[in-house]
Amino acid sequence: MGILDWIVLGSTLLFIVVYGVWKTRGSKNVEDYVLGGNDAKWWTIGLSVMATQASAITFLSTPGQAFHDGMGFVQFYFGLPLAMIVICLVFIPIYRKLKVYTAYEMLEGRFDLKTRSLTAILFLVQRGLAAGITIFAPSIILSAVLGWDLRTLNIIIGILVIIYTVTGGTKAVSVTQKQQMFIIMVGMFFAFFFILGSLPNGVSFGEALKIAGANNKLQILDFSLDTNNRYTFWSGITGGFFLALAYFGTDQSQVQRYLSGESVRESQLGLIFNGIFKIPMQFFILLVGAMVFVFYQYNASPLNFNPAATEAVKESKYAADYELLEEGHLALEQEKKKAQESFSSALALKEYNAIQQAELDIMQINQQERANRDAAKTLIAQADDSVETNDKDYVFIHFILDNLPTGLIGLLLAVILSAAMSSTASELNALGTITALDLYKRNNKEEKDAKHYVWATKGFTLLWGIMAIIIACVANLFDNLIQLVNIIGSIFYGNVLGIFLLAFFVKFVKGNSVFVAAIVTQIIVIIGWYMDWMSYLWLNAFGCGLVIILAMVIESFDGLLGKPPVKT
Repeated sequence: MGILDWIVLGSTLLFIVVYGVWKTRGSKNVEDYVLGGNDAKWWTIGLSVMATQASAITFLSTPGQAFHDGMGFVQFYFGLPLAMIVICLVFIPIYRKLKVYTAYEMLEGRFDLKTRSLTAILFLVQRGLAAGITIFAPSIILSAVLGWDLRTLNIIIGILVIIYTVTGGTKAVSVTQKQQMFIIMVGMFFAFFFILGSLPNGVSFGEALKIAGANNKLQILDFSLDTNNRYTFWSGITGGFFLALAYFGTDQSQVQRYLSGESVRESQLGLIFNGIFKIPMQFFILLVGAMVFVFYQYNASPLNFNPAATEAVKESKYAADYELLEEGHLALEQEKKKAQESFSSALALKEYNAIQQAELDIMQINQQERANRDAAKTLIAQADDSVETNDKDYVFIHFILDNLPTGLIGLLLAVILSAAMSSTASELNALGTITALDLYKRNNKEEKDAKHYVWATKGFTLLWGIMAIIIACVANLFDNLIQLVNIIGSIFYGNVLGIFLLAFFVKFVKGNSVFVAAIVTQIIVIIGWYMDWMSYLWLNAFGCGLVIILAMVIESFDGLLGKPPVKT
């Protein structure tokens, strides 16, 4: 990194923090601090909702996902527009009619206090873990690639977020996320066009797409019914729908974004904006990953993109074996480059037999390369089982640091850290709000003034920020970071969504039945995830359906026994 990169990175992050503090100073009551004064316009809501979901993990992991496995991951989002429609028609009008500060406040009026508290606690557990991961994700990757100290990075990111989130509350989060989304998209577009400009002369965008397609990187739709296949059209339209419905409809980190809207219409338009643009945004980020793959068809790439993994194996007794794999990798890269040139020539001359032969050669070489990479991962694991062998999360950052010009490197690093800050800010904002209002205020017998609860919310936000930093400092890297966040959500979201659907639509079910059903469901879902009964996306639909059925059965059984519901 050059001096210009440090200037771009530092000034961008400093601007976000200072702007957030200055723009939202002086929140005097809970409504101002938690709901941002209810004056947010639809474009602020829409960008804030998108920025909350688009964490650093999105911009680190998603391109690597496309590089290794193609663009099929976009199917994960196919259920999102449908979920936005349901939330606009059902959730938002109910929340606004009841004038709630939190999503879980509604559950007490419909059921009872213990159901509200249980649901709030489920949220705090899963979102508290996720907040730590959204800090940890960019930190571990940047520390491995740049040599920065991991814990120091965790603390720096956490402190920057805490400063403006604690100071300004919901409005601070929303106004800074508009700037962050602008920085993020500008940076990704610069990276995309730089990749296209770095391809060999004569390789146009259209030809790059054909090269990616010849390597199965553009295979988007999968209509198979295999429930163990993580990303299919059906898992996206069903499991993705339930996950999006639960996340955007019941997760306070998102609900708080659109509860701050000036009106029901502004909130609805904000979510419709998200529903329209979210899939194209994810498609574009995946396309960047596919173009990175094309770039490395003509340029040298490491056998494993995680430098810490490479260093570990080269310092072990397996170093000689790894060097042999590296030699094989270099030889394959030369063969691959020649095959790509043959493919380009055949395309230009429209020699269809030659095109088919070149495609076959490219696919065979890439299969050999994948086998070589898998063998390298095995050696790395044998050398040091504490080092992450899966390098999907390192692909894009490696490309940024090794190939982008000075200044653009700083901008892309600012993109990654801005994304980490935006999603973490929303999570801390929601965690502090839920703890202060759903648990502390509701169970506090003493009467307190509005200023007390503003300070209480700030205090809990600070506490959760410290907790997130601690979780980030003790976390371990998972198979793929974007999957890890979605797995954590899928374990809890289905159950919570089912509770809300019972509240909205199944009027005969009472609080005791829901409370018992929710506890049983959560235990079963955790067991199902641990025993790998199904792909994690299906856990959303499974948990949602299970809690609804159990609650209805328990309520019906109590009715047959003539037991009146116990009031709390």
